[in-house]
Formats: sequence, structure tokens, C-alpha cells
Amino acid sequence: MSPEGSLIVPPAARRMLPPSRLRRILRGAAVPAVLFVAALLLRAFSFAPAVIDTDEGLYMLQAREWLAGNWPLVGVWDMHPVGAPALFAAIMFVLGDDIWVPRLLGLLGTWATAWGLYAIVRFATAPPALGLAAGLLYLAHATLLGGLATNTEVLFTPLTTWSMALGLRGARRAIENNEAPPFAKVVAMGLMVGFALAIKPVTFFEGSLAWLLLVGPAFLRGLLPWPRVVLYAVAYALLCATPTLAFAAAYALRGNFDAFLVGSFLAPMRYAGARVGLLDAGRFTLIAAMILLWAFVLLVPALWRPRVRRGPVALLRRFCVVWFAAATCAVVMPGMYFQHYFLIWLPPLSLLAALGARRLARAARPGLVVASFALIVGGVAVDAWRSSTVPRLYGAIGLTGPDPVREVADALRREIEPGDAVWVVNYHPALYVLAEAGLATRYAFPAQLVGPYWSVTGIDPNEEVARILSTTPRAIVIDRGWWPNVRPRIAAMIEEALAENYDLAAVVWEERGPVEVWRLR
Repeated sequence: MSPEGSLIVPPAARRMLPPSRLRRILRGAAVPAVLFVAALLLRAFSFAPAVIDTDEGLYMLQAREWLAGNWPLVGVWDMHPVGAPALFAAIMFVLGDDIWVPRLLGLLGTWATAWGLYAIVRFATAPPALGLAAGLLYLAHATLLGGLATNTEVLFTPLTTWSMALGLRGARRAIENNEAPPFAKVVAMGLMVGFALAIKPVTFFEGSLAWLLLVGPAFLRGLLPWPRVVLYAVAYALLCATPTLAFAAAYALRGNFDAFLVGSFLAPMRYAGARVGLLDAGRFTLIAAMILLWAFVLLVPALWRPRVRRGPVALLRRFCVVWFAAATCAVVMPGMYFQHYFLIWLPPLSLLAALGARRLARAARPGLVVASFALIVGGVAVDAWRSSTVPRLYGAIGLTGPDPVREVADALRREIEPGDAVWVVNYHPALYVLAEAGLATRYAFPAQLVGPYWSVTGIDPNEEVARILSTTPRAIVIDRGWWPNVRPRIAAMIEEALAENYDLAAVVWEERGPVEVWRLR
């Protein structure tokens, strides 16, 4: 006993004492905290420019109109389900409609995905360093392929990733512990995948794989009888459909079910029907693979004659290969191969790249394995971040250089009163939000009205353009750099209206050429 009468615990005994609750909480929070800081640093430049991707501005506009009572697909048309504008509206309701708000949403989405990759590794009982490495590799590569914008692939990937985590955990417990998955996991996965489907239907493939992971091993080992498997399947399907059915019911109650049906289902099918040719599909895929070059290089040591064929690492490797195949189906499904579609590859690719880095590092001397692993992962991650950052530093848009979109918004704002109807013919829809402008048409995405994808709307674009011009919007914005993409008949109609009713008020130079703001006489 010490002079104070307290028991002196030997050092060896102290090491055997269970950690305190606070220590466990701090230890559990360390990885998500590190990943959040990494996401903030790696995506910092996304907060500078007004526009990174045109789609993002459309979701902002839909959200703004939704908060004003004009629902998506009715107030602002699109050929996607309404899950993305719903998330935009939620965060804009809380934080406002500044550009940094949707970029924060993208940061939170990528962070949640990185954390989900760490959870997958832990649920597989593989080394935690693999999970941290996979999360960092994902965050770095998500700055490429247009991933700095808050697109649908950034929004639904956390949901599919955490569904995969639950599915893998259920598979491992069935294989190792003979435990059948509880119904609560079916509910959780179904709702997550369901909302992912309400963002973009391509998540069908990953959602199906997650369910097979959860139920398949348990069924094969006799832990789930046929009737219960059927019950799980029906329940999972209903839960996956629940968000979409809820949105459909809400639109039906408003008398706008036809707009919901066309925008969420018929238009995407029309879009998928105009697929690019096989040669172009291969070319676009090769470009994406070259952008992700070092991640794909790490697949070689991850998959070539693996030494470990059983255990957590082998389970993780096989799971990632199947996941990558499902992700590839999701990339291919729309048939257009835009670069941001390939962001769906990143979660399984990042896990496989981490496995490849681990195998390379283990070839080093025993005392250098950890350092080698950190060097490989850090080098690949920094190179990906560098590839996305150098062009942004060079252009300096929103940093030390001018931001043409903001300049056009300022010029437009000088010509109108807030809420005045304007028509942004072939420039970014974000301009409506930045300039506090009203809409002359609900077809605010240029390519869907005056550009090559007009057929997805199911309307006659010439009639809609004639209607817009007959209402004489307070201002019209034209990007001359994109003018050749405007259909000739519509271009002639616009030029005639400009000559009769409008004066050129301002010109802002983009890298493609001049952007013109025309005001009504």
C-alpha cells in the first residue's frame, strides 16, 4: 500500500486492464476524424470555382425551386430521379444556396464513403491499416474524373458502400460463426439502397450484390430456410422501392404523377437507348483507366498469384473483385461513358489498390514494411491529388484569377430584378441561382432543350423555344463557345429574337470564347 492507502498496480497488470469507455470512444473516432481531415484537405480546391460540372448546377436550381414550392421535374425538368435534388434541398434549407454548400455535401459524401471502406476492412477482420489506406486512396482519386463536383455518383456511393459493409459482415458471420443475418440488417440495407436508387437507378447492381452477400452464404450453409429467404427477398425489394414509391405518392397527391413518371423512368430509358458505339465506349473506358493509372497498376500485385488464399485478406480480395464487376455494370448501364460515371469504380478499386500496396510493401525488409506501405499508398494518393490540382492552380479560377461564371452572374444581376424571368440558352444552370434569376422555361439544362439530348424530354423543342421567346424574357444568356452545339433551327430563332427585341448588355470571356448577356429593350 502507498502512503495514501491506494493499491499500487504493477505495470504488467495495468496493461491488462480494459480500456476506459472514453478511451474506446476516442480510439473509435480517430479513423473517421483522420478521414474527414483528409477529405477537407484533398477537396479544398472544390470550394473555389462556381462551376465544376454543369449537372451540379441543375441540382442546385432544382433544390432552390423546390424550397420555393416548385417541385423538381415540374418546376425544373430533368431525366434523373429526385433523390439528388432532395439532398441538395435538405442542406440548402439549413445552410443557404451559396456554392460552398453543395460542395460541403460532396465532401461529406466522399468522407462517408471512405469511412465505409474502413468499415468493410474491419468487418472482414483484415488489418485496420488496409481500411485507412483504402479510404485515403478513395478520397484522393475522387478528386479526379469530375469527382470534385457533387454529382450523383458522389451522393449514392456512401449508401452502396455501407450496404456492402453490412452485407460482407453478414457473409463473414455466416461463414465463420454459423450466424444467420438478422432482419434488421435487411431493413437497414434496403432503405440505404432504396434511397441510392432514388438518386440513380444504376445502383441496382451493387444493391443486388449487397443482398446476395448478406443472404447467400447463410442460405448455402443451411442457416436460412427457403421460406425465410423468400421473405427477406420480398422485404428487401419493397424496402428498396419505398423511397421511390414515397416520392411517387407525393407527386400523385399534387397531381404531377405524369411528370414524375416521365422524368424518373421514361426519360432515362430514352437516354439509355441512344448509346455510344463500341469503339467510343472502349476509348472512354481506356481514358478513365489511364486517369486512374497507378490504382490500376496496384491491381497486379493484389491479384497476381496471391500467396494468401484463405482468411480475411483473401475474403476481402474476392469480395472486391465481384464488387468491381458489379460497379462496371453500373458504369456501362447508361451507355454514355461520361467520366464521372467511372467514379463508381473507385470504392472496390481503392480496396484492391490497398491490397496491392500491402503485398508490395511486404517484399521489403521486415523493419521497413510499414514505411514501405505508407510510402506506396501516400505516393499514389498524392499523385492522384496532384493530377487534379495542378490544372486548378494553373487556371486559378476562383482563386487569384477571375471566375467567368460569377462574372456573368454579376453582369446578369445588373440587368434584372431578383426573380425576373431569364433564359440561359446554353450556359450553366447554376447561373440562375447565382444571379437570383427566375426561369423562362422549366427545361433549364441546355443539352435537353437546344442541344443533342432534346429527344429525352418527349416534347417538341422548337415549340418550347418559340414559347419562351414569345414571353420575352428579361435577359438571355448565350455562350458563343458552345453555340455550334445549338440545333440550327433553334439558333436561327434565337438570333432573330435578339435582333428584334434585345440589346447586348455585357460580354464575359470564357476559355471557349465570349459569353453574352442580352437585355430586353
